Amino acid sequence: MKVVIIEDEVLASERLKKMILSYNNNIEILAQLESVEESVHWFLNNPHPELIFLDIHLEDDLSFAIFEKVRISSSIIFTTAFDEYAIKAFKLRSIDYLLKPIVQDELNAALKKYREMKADQDSSKDFHLLYDLIVKKNESFRERFSVRVGQKIKTFSTTDVGYFKSEGGFTTAYLFDSRSYCLDLSLDALSKEVDPAKFFRINRQMMVSLDAVKDVHIYSTSRLKLDVRPAPGEDVLVSIDKVTPFKKWLEGKEY
Repeated sequence: MKVVIIEDEVLASERLKKMILSYNNNIEILAQLESVEESVHWFLNNPHPELIFLDIHLEDDLSFAIFEKVRISSSIIFTTAFDEYAIKAFKLRSIDYLLKPIVQDELNAALKKYREMKADQDSSKDFHLLYDLIVKKNESFRERFSVRVGQKIKTFSTTDVGYFKSEGGFTTAYLFDSRSYCLDLSLDALSKEVDPAKFFRINRQMMVSLDAVKDVHIYSTSRLKLDVRPAPGEDVLVSIDKVTPFKKWLEGKEY
């Protein structure tokens, strides 16, 4: 088996090399690379290995930048100090990973899995989805709002909001308990501050919470009508251009 190690810490790279050879001293380490730039140059000028041990965070960028500049067909085992919770789902996509500090037993298990995966010809990978999780993990969305009501400051959570509505030049948050508050934010600004997995801009005037949608009706051949809570007292329609992305949003898909 031919292997390449991409790791920006020299000591960690050497330690990993020794552990790999300890598993099987017939494994050939073709290269030990330290950066995105060095890796891209190497892959453009050398036959690719069967397996890559790849650190996610390199000295000059996230290692995913490599895939933007060169097509790599090798199988990959990620080596990272990144939170296990965020990437554990990728074991289901035949992408394995080793959390630092790497221990021999876990390395052995990953190599064993690679051999079994190779035997099954199962090489499904989704680097883009993994990249999104890594990059977006630290995105923070607004969790609370504070508004002035007379001489008092009222606060409420985004989870309390059924929908936001733009009316008369103002944006109003309508809460599930039937309270409503005027906000000093446009819908455009709000759409960048709330979690897009939980809120969707259905038309120019309204952004709804996933928890607020009770029923979806076919309103015409190209329109949808929603039953939402709290009841707004008027028809809630999804714009024609929003129908397809809205359906994907309901299903939890990228749009």
